[in-house]
Amino acid sequence: MNRAALIYNPIKADVDRLKTLVASAEDAHGWSETLWLETTEEEPGGSQARSAVDQGIDLVIAAGGDGTVRAVAETLRGSGIPLALLPSGTGNLLARNLDLTLDDAEHSITTAFTGTDRPIDMGVIETRNGAAKTRRAAYLVMAGLGLDAKMLANTDDELKAKAGWLAYVKAIGAALRDKNELHIRYQLDGGAQHSVRAHTIMIGNCGSLPANILLLPEASVDDGEFDVVVLRPEGFFGWVQIVVKVFWENGVLRRTTAGRKLMGLTKEVRALNYLRGRELVLKLSRPEAVELDGDSFGTATSIRTWVDPGSLIVRVPEL
Repeated sequence: MNRAALIYNPIKADVDRLKTLVASAEDAHGWSETLWLETTEEEPGGSQARSAVDQGIDLVIAAGGDGTVRAVAETLRGSGIPLALLPSGTGNLLARNLDLTLDDAEHSITTAFTGTDRPIDMGVIETRNGAAKTRRAAYLVMAGLGLDAKMLANTDDELKAKAGWLAYVKAIGAALRDKNELHIRYQLDGGAQHSVRAHTIMIGNCGSLPANILLLPEASVDDGEFDVVVLRPEGFFGWVQIVVKVFWENGVLRRTTAGRKLMGLTKEVRALNYLRGRELVLKLSRPEAVELDGDSFGTATSIRTWVDPGSLIVRVPEL
C-alpha cells in the first residue's frame, strides 16, 4: 500500500481537522496510515522531508506557508516523489501560480490522494558575500534583490501574522525611502557582460504574486527558463510607468483578446525591462539583501542562479 507523509507548520495548519480529512481519504483510496511530521522554527521542512524520503514515502504533503513549501520542495528536488500542496499562510505563491484551490482543505487532500503528477522547474541559486562560504538553495517562484528583499527585511512578522499582506504596506514605504541603487554587472547564459543600475531585480520561475499582480507575464513554471525583470525608475514618473505596465497592461489588458490587441500599440518603458534565460550571474558593488519565495536569504555580493528543468513533481487535480 502507498503511504504519504504530511509535513505541517503547527502555527498555520488546523491539525485536528486535517487528521480527520486525511484519515477519510486514506480509507477511501486504500493508502496506509500517513506519517505526520511537524516543522519548527529551526527546521522549517527540509529535514522532515529527508526523513520522509528515507522511510520510502510515496507522496509528501506540505501544509504551511511559502517557507515550508520551499524547504520541502528543495529536499524533494530530483527525487521523483510527488509534492502535494495544502496552502496555508498569506502568500501561497506556488499554489496561486498553479491555479490550485487556496481555501478548501478537503479539496486539497482529495487532490493529494487522487490527482495527477505535473513536473515543474525549480530555480537553484548560489550566493556569496565577500570571502564568506558559498550558500546554495532552491526556489520555486522568485528570487529578488532590491525593493523586494528590503521590503521583507522591514516587515513586522507579528503584524504579518495578524494582518496578512497589509503588513507589507509599512514595509514598502520604508523600502521606497531607501535611495540606494543596485550597481550590477550581469551575464546571461554565458553571453557578454552588461552593467546596470537598478532599483530591483526579480528572477522568476512563475509570474504571479498575491493580489492578482502579474509581474512576469511570459513566465511559465515548466518551460525550462526563468524570466527576469529589472526595475529602474527615475523618480515619480518612473514608478507611474511601472504601475501602469504591471497593473493595467499585465493585470487587465493581457487577460482579454481585445486588450492584447491594444497592448500591441503600447511602447516598452525604460523603467521596466524583461530578460529571459537559463543561467544568470550577478556581481554587486556592495552586499545586498536577497529573498527567495518571500523569505529573506541573507546578503550577497555575487550570485549565480540557474534553472533545473522538470526537477520537481507536483500533484495537481485530474482534468
